[in-house]
Amino acid sequence: MAARELYLGIDCGTQGTKALLFDAAAGTIVAQAYRSHQMIQNVDGTREQDPRWWTEACSALLYELLAEKDVNPKDVVAIGVSGQQHGCVPLDEKGNVIRPAKLWCDTATIAQAATITSRAGGPAKVITATGNSVAAGFTASKILWLAEKEPHSFDRLATVLLPHDYINFWLTGEKKTEYGDASGTAYFDVVSRTWSEDMLRAIDPSGRLPNCLPELIAPHAAIGVIRPELAQKFNLRQNLIVSSGGGDNMIAAIGTGNVKSGVVTASLGTSGTIYAYSDTPVIDQTGELAAFCSSTGGWLPLVCTMNVTVATELTRTLLQVNTKDLNTLAAQAAPGSGGLMLLPFFNGERTPALPMATASLHGMTPDNYSRSNLCRSAMEGATFGLRYGLDVLRRQGIRPSEIRLVGGGARSSLWRRIAADIFACPVIRPVVEEAGALGAALQALWCTLHERGVDTPISEITERYVCMDEEGWTAPDPAGTELYHNLYQRYLALDQALRPTYDRFH
Repeated sequence: MAARELYLGIDCGTQGTKALLFDAAAGTIVAQAYRSHQMIQNVDGTREQDPRWWTEACSALLYELLAEKDVNPKDVVAIGVSGQQHGCVPLDEKGNVIRPAKLWCDTATIAQAATITSRAGGPAKVITATGNSVAAGFTASKILWLAEKEPHSFDRLATVLLPHDYINFWLTGEKKTEYGDASGTAYFDVVSRTWSEDMLRAIDPSGRLPNCLPELIAPHAAIGVIRPELAQKFNLRQNLIVSSGGGDNMIAAIGTGNVKSGVVTASLGTSGTIYAYSDTPVIDQTGELAAFCSSTGGWLPLVCTMNVTVATELTRTLLQVNTKDLNTLAAQAAPGSGGLMLLPFFNGERTPALPMATASLHGMTPDNYSRSNLCRSAMEGATFGLRYGLDVLRRQGIRPSEIRLVGGGARSSLWRRIAADIFACPVIRPVVEEAGALGAALQALWCTLHERGVDTPISEITERYVCMDEEGWTAPDPAGTELYHNLYQRYLALDQALRPTYDRFH
């Protein structure tokens, strides 16, 4: 009888790290686990984490999963890693972390993003060079911030890695990256799939930065094999493969079967993303659409908003209720929240590009200022933000027949109903909620097959293993769609009216 083959998927996000073991022959998840992360934050927009916290979480998860009674560690043949995009992990020449990693949600680098754009010749030339604008959350601004604010640290810089690259480095000792995650740096040309010399000079005119970048590899390639000391520590096989991995959105695309044209995924997580697969680059000259590569060999046009479950979690904390009670309260409110409308820009906003924006609540009266309306308005406001992103995709000709929802918010039947009506499109969620960890495991399987000389399309793998929860399918209600269409126009008008007042730190 053939030996059992397990694939380990790791998804290292902002709030925590998830991991699962996937049995390819059975098509089942054998075990899964989670560890939360801390956050370093400041009122100036700082959002940082110590990369050691990620590897400590990975170690704890490996110990837990491999100790399951029906798991033999030697059956694990490959590992895939998904990581939060855009972070900056600076290493010295010995591979030691120089300082905490600035994250995707760090807005302390707004000035540096503007400086890089100016040096590169303006927004249009930046988009020509990379396909993307220089968002404050992207890696480029963090490198210039390091040079300007901590020159002693910048002088020690030998390598810049993204979060998932750093976990791969911990696993293998190899400093490599793949096209999908690299395309979120703002110094990678998504058309030629190469580092952009023009953007690197705009970040660091000295010319030393290209020598600090990891090797680029194709998404189906292996980073390497696990370090011998880790294999021994966790009782794993010595030749265990580590796949290229990718950014969280690119890997969640695999985990939702979003690997061919016609599929759209929306994530209701801390931040929100909405994206679709494309066989060709999709460049938005306004810069609102992120022209990313996929982690499957194609492209992944994507729109990111900064505030989704941020809004509901802050509301839940304010009202001192748990998630179940928040959903119960929100269900007691009518669509439209009695006239309350939340603009949920708690962390600023990426799309539209409003890094200095703050959240605001509108339409309050003595009659509608209630706990239930507050809860529902948090869900509605966050979904209006994602609707803006969907409209950006639609302007590029993307017309979804259904939208696959992932993230914590997708568990709520009420939120799925709100999303279907606001998007004016049916929504459905995958059977496996942890799309990032599953996608990482499936990419590891894909990579393993390529290493064995089996050229299997990633679409065949996802068609076999990614299933939708038909009971979670929700069609838009015509009355609800009309109501939310009108409310969305009010949302857009409020945003435009308030833009002159946004000034986060003064």
